[in-house]
Amino acid sequence: MCGMGGALEVRGLSDRRSVIAIVDDDREHRDMVASLLAENGFSAITLASIAEFIALGERPEVDLALIDLKLKGESGHSLAMHIRARMDMPIVMLTGRGDEIDRIIGLETAADDFITKPFNPRELLARIRAVLRRYGRPAAGIVTADTTAPSLIAFGELRVDKSRRQLLGSDGNEVALTNSEYRLLEYFLDNPNRVIPRTELLTDLGSDLSNYGDRTIDVLILRLRRKIERVPSKPVHLQTRRTQGYVFVTSLAPHE
Repeated sequence: MCGMGGALEVRGLSDRRSVIAIVDDDREHRDMVASLLAENGFSAITLASIAEFIALGERPEVDLALIDLKLKGESGHSLAMHIRARMDMPIVMLTGRGDEIDRIIGLETAADDFITKPFNPRELLARIRAVLRRYGRPAAGIVTADTTAPSLIAFGELRVDKSRRQLLGSDGNEVALTNSEYRLLEYFLDNPNRVIPRTELLTDLGSDLSNYGDRTIDVLILRLRRKIERVPSKPVHLQTRRTQGYVFVTSLAPHE
């Protein structure tokens, strides 16, 4: 692999360290993120532009792309769409505060997850590990063995394993959720059969949602419905209460 942009380390076949490509035109910021990743068991490649990423080749030895949406003279969405069309690589996007339209587009198109700058380093690491785990890639610095009994919550034909942060289908296979989708679902399951106002979602879900507008919440709700409802346009579980908010019905009650 080329050393473009100051690669910190090239992955060896024996260490199974996940390689994260950091695409950010702010040298100080990308170097800071690279150091954080290296200190926590990852390998990092720092890249300043879309061209530098593309120069890695058609099949780069990269496990996840961490892309800033506001690249100098370029759109991080363009790179995300390029990756999504050509390779099976997870994508986490970094956005600035107030970039609601960018977040909506990211949710609707290529990103597996996104995080708002400035971010908590622990949260960034947790997001990266969660996305890598969903793709079956090695996630550094975590223990994969689970010696405790899973905490399962069932609704309809689906189950949530809270110990592994997974949604399981009727066949036992995982239904892939982004971090934001999972946090929404878990919050609803912790507050079943109760009308939850939008303001409560925005307040209690913290940095994931506290800077979002109503439209972004709607996008997340729609995406979650597509994954948990047989007929998303007629939801049985995640229902809307006009002018009030949302209610999560755990039993198979008829849609109101």
